[in-house]
Amino acid sequence: MKPATLRAELDVRVGGSFRISFTGDDGEYFEAGGFYREVVPNELLVFTWAWHSTPERESLVTLSLKPDGAGTLMIFHHAQFFDETARDNHRRGWSSIFDKLDAFVA
Repeated sequence: MKPATLRAELDVRVGGSFRISFTGDDGEYFEAGGFYREVVPNELLVFTWAWHSTPERESLVTLSLKPDGAGTLMIFHHAQFFDETARDNHRRGWSSIFDKLDAFVA
């Protein structure tokens, strides 16, 4: 089964929140959410990230967009993990998503 976003609620403004839910490749259900700390249209998003199952393990995502020739360079940074296992699991998840995004826009 391919991952599918089941629901996404986004209030993209400083102080606004988001909540997404989706199923993984194996059919497992996931839900995450957080709050936007910085929003600069077409340049920067900074937001908290926490899984519904472990809301106390909040981390921080920074996504920057920069002009790059005829395209755009995306710089993605996810930090403040609970532990190394959480860091490694997120790295695998985000890498999978970005690989799919790369194939989609290619």
